[in-house]
Amino acid sequence: MHQTITYCTQLLREWREGISPPVFFTAAIINIIIIAVAGIWSEAAGRLFDALLHDISKIFGGYYIAATVAMVICAFWLLFSRYGNLTLGVPGERPQFSLMAWLAMLFAAGMGMGLVFWGVAEPLYHYYDPPTAVPESQEAQAEAMQFSFFHWGLHPWAIYVIFGLSIALLHFRFGLPLAPRSLLYPLFGERIYGWLGHATDAFCTIGTLLGVATSLGLGAMQINAGLNHVIDADYSVTNQIWIITLITAIATISTVSGVSRGIRYLSVLNCLIMVFFLVFVFLTGPTFYQITAFFTAAVDYVQYFVPTSVWLDTRPENDWQTRWTLFYWGWWFSWSPFVGIFIARISKGRTLREFVGFILLVPTLINFIWFSVFGSTGIYLEKETGSMAAPVIDNAAMSLHVLLSHLPWTAVMQWGGLLLAVIFFITSSDSGSFVDDMITSGGNPNPPVANRVFWGISEGAAAAVLLLAGGLQALQAASVSAGLLQSLLLLTGCAGLIKLLRKISV
Repeated sequence: MHQTITYCTQLLREWREGISPPVFFTAAIINIIIIAVAGIWSEAAGRLFDALLHDISKIFGGYYIAATVAMVICAFWLLFSRYGNLTLGVPGERPQFSLMAWLAMLFAAGMGMGLVFWGVAEPLYHYYDPPTAVPESQEAQAEAMQFSFFHWGLHPWAIYVIFGLSIALLHFRFGLPLAPRSLLYPLFGERIYGWLGHATDAFCTIGTLLGVATSLGLGAMQINAGLNHVIDADYSVTNQIWIITLITAIATISTVSGVSRGIRYLSVLNCLIMVFFLVFVFLTGPTFYQITAFFTAAVDYVQYFVPTSVWLDTRPENDWQTRWTLFYWGWWFSWSPFVGIFIARISKGRTLREFVGFILLVPTLINFIWFSVFGSTGIYLEKETGSMAAPVIDNAAMSLHVLLSHLPWTAVMQWGGLLLAVIFFITSSDSGSFVDDMITSGGNPNPPVANRVFWGISEGAAAAVLLLAGGLQALQAASVSAGLLQSLLLLTGCAGLIKLLRKISV
């Protein structure tokens, strides 16, 4: 008993000495208010989230598209610029993690549960409800794969590159904290240590929390769907909240163990399971059809990259772009502090060109392969059997398990799909809470344990109340709303990054 009291006292002292009070308490109070209001008045919160999703998309849709295009342009300029040999750290310093472990961690953090959730479902949705083509036509199939590639291709990773590279350069070469406020330093100097920096960090903490909560909500729905298939558990919000509670506890333990152990090992395991699933569905599914879909969609992606990137749907009767493209752009922006700071934290010793090139191109290629294997198989099975689309469109969380039911070793693979969803949930949760801990601890790369526990629990609570307040619609609205402020910060940070690089001699 005495040892327990001593340990808790030590944790409390470390927390009190380790946090940044203006950032932590501002973010914590806003977080508690959001969770309390959405939890108590869930129906009213649901209506509010629905209005936010459509109003923000209507008013800021063009801005979101322009901001995302700016990120892509800046990322490619960095890739081919004369600054490519700059080291993120002391010149000649060796990377902290192996290439495999580094790529596994950044991929698990950057895509998270969304890839498993939408890998089968999104192409099927687009096939039956394409943006411009006739539903269920050959053109609809082409658009389904092209827009899936578009939403999961270079654009999200360009956003992460800008945030992550800015933080990494400023932290490892100039000693600034691993916190969003550092992005403002090239333009605002020492003023980032006042109210400007405190406000930036606090709101990025909330934005990160809502972005990660979106992924955790999708993860809970996916896991519940898996349990429904393998043990006939009820598919309900109540069960999803129980799932969030249990796995958040596991994720918090992983976070407490630290990035070098828990997150790294889980990320590598995650990637190995993903590879196994890819190979299995590739070999047991319509292999030639998948290969054809990959190359066709890749050509369409490149051919229509520019017009698709700048396309703004102004048809008043059509909300397709709001439900898909603008949701994704908001989600990726809301994730940018989380993913950017996390990949900066693990990228010490990498060169600028290595950082930009690997992060921009390798995960994009993996996503393309994933959608080509899973998404095209879903469309193929629908065209052949007519039994895929109805259950998936009725509930997107069921998509992976519906697909696996058409392939060999169904029972075993259903359990495997459930395991994949659980590990993705954990890696997204522990990476996100680890970053929130760093931000609210003044950019400390090894924040207090008690702080890590608080933000891990907060993410789970936010995901639960969003599910109560409207499910998928509420999750989408949270992402689009949270992404607004993050996008403004990123545009400012992009200008600051260019200014910073011009001062560095190469």
